[in-house]
Amino acid sequence: MSADASSKPAARSAAGTGVSTALLPGIGLCAAITAVAMAAQALEERATGHPYVEALVLAILLGIAVRTAWTPDGRFRTGIAFSAKQLLEVAVVLLGASLSLGAILASGPALLAGIVGTVVIGIAASVAICRALGLPARMAILVACGNAICGNSAIAAVAPVIGAEPKDIAAAIAFTAVLGVLMVLGLPLFVPLAGLSDNQYGVLAGLTVYAVPQVLAATVPVSLLSTQVGTLVKLVRVLMLGPVVVAFSLIAPRLPQAPDSAASQTPARPGLTKLVPWFILGFLALATLRSLGLVPDAAVKPLTQLAGVLTILSMAALGLGVDVRVLARVGGRVTLAVTASLAVLVAVSLCLIHGLAIR
Repeated sequence: MSADASSKPAARSAAGTGVSTALLPGIGLCAAITAVAMAAQALEERATGHPYVEALVLAILLGIAVRTAWTPDGRFRTGIAFSAKQLLEVAVVLLGASLSLGAILASGPALLAGIVGTVVIGIAASVAICRALGLPARMAILVACGNAICGNSAIAAVAPVIGAEPKDIAAAIAFTAVLGVLMVLGLPLFVPLAGLSDNQYGVLAGLTVYAVPQVLAATVPVSLLSTQVGTLVKLVRVLMLGPVVVAFSLIAPRLPQAPDSAASQTPARPGLTKLVPWFILGFLALATLRSLGLVPDAAVKPLTQLAGVLTILSMAALGLGVDVRVLARVGGRVTLAVTASLAVLVAVSLCLIHGLAIR
């Protein structure tokens, strides 16, 4: 064997070690923020019984706070970028293990169709509102998906597919999160004001509240029936994430670029891996395996927990990449867009409840 041939494996090993070493400072910083955010949520749950502000939201806010006080230098940037993209993609794949088609199909075709229709109308109306308010196309999509499907998780899943800017992701998550908390606190008022039954209120909560823990927080004070119905409807809504992300992956190359975007260019015709990214295929594959019973029940909780931790870590990375001054400049319009979009979603949900004569 020649000296050149024998040196190649060693060179590749050294290169791999170098890449790993380059990633560690940034990943470590994100992991530290993640640990603080998760500890804060644990304290919140102990004090109130419910995570009104989830660790995912706290992580991005802490990341923004760190970035505001200190700009990470070049040692951290590679790991931060890896955490914001590759680790987030892995988290999206793992989320597929938490979805099963069996319970969804058992809820009846009319309600299933209504939930799908509500999500579609919610996305279309939200995008229209955001664009009318002058928000960039990609941020409009992030706000729309966050409102119509599952808040932060939907924003995090759709963002890499459409090539969203970190500042847009952070803005959408931050303002959607604020209204998510307000929804938990204010939605129970619809029971007396709109004369909703426990079943009707469960459907409304499942269609409008962003995260599953927030659905629980909004329905547990009302009744057990509201909690059960709200959770089921919410899970159907979450199931829409896969098709919606695939749909946006198909139209992403046609989206207009912001003039100051680093990715501003005419996209080439994408291949299959660009049209449907690997992590979306993985998400759908794992959801299918779960539905067929090939993913054991014992594995679901650990996989879901790992996906949650990776998502929080990715949000910390996104926060570290955000200049708070940029966030402040778009705050008013984003807040108005999210609020108006949420109002439309509530109105559509109430129409569905009465249209299907849900009692």
